[in-house]
Amino acid sequence: MAAAQCGARMLQVSSDAVFSGVGRTRYDETCLPDPITPYGAAKAAAETGVLAVHPGSVVVRTSLIIGYGRSVHERLVHRIAAGVDDRVLFTDDVRCPVHVSDLAAALLELASSDLTGIRHVTGADALSRHELGCLVARRDALDPARLPTGLRQESAVRGGADVRLDSRITRRRLHTVIRGAREFLTER
Repeated sequence: MAAAQCGARMLQVSSDAVFSGVGRTRYDETCLPDPITPYGAAKAAAETGVLAVHPGSVVVRTSLIIGYGRSVHERLVHRIAAGVDDRVLFTDDVRCPVHVSDLAAALLELASSDLTGIRHVTGADALSRHELGCLVARRDALDPARLPTGLRQESAVRGGADVRLDSRITRRRLHTVIRGAREFLTER
């Protein structure tokens, strides 16, 4: 890797998709990946590669990134509420969403810090995709009752069901305030 060769700081953004959500729900930075999707496996392999080649790197695992109405999840909520998308929002798929501005500030702080290794940067609130959708709907003056529910375990959609990244260790080391979704989705 070029960063290692020239002594530059390396920061890789990874995902909660490196975990299966099977057998546990809360994952801290010491938990080993056990992905169940090709995307999660690719992210886990990238983490291993980055840390092997450049041990002084920071690998930042995050979750659903929300903000300013432009995220995939926010756009999906709008399409479902408008009746142009017939998908459901899972009640058994739990994540710890993070606001894009909080994540960006944390990434900048980590890049200029002496912290290394695996770091989790997520909001503190664990929410189902349906709960998150209802918060987005209320913020955007949409009717949450228009958001149908479903279960990931009963669908053909692969992925970990309950994957809560525990970011308390990293949050204690940062000056950046990382808000929970209940806070940042109710602010105006």
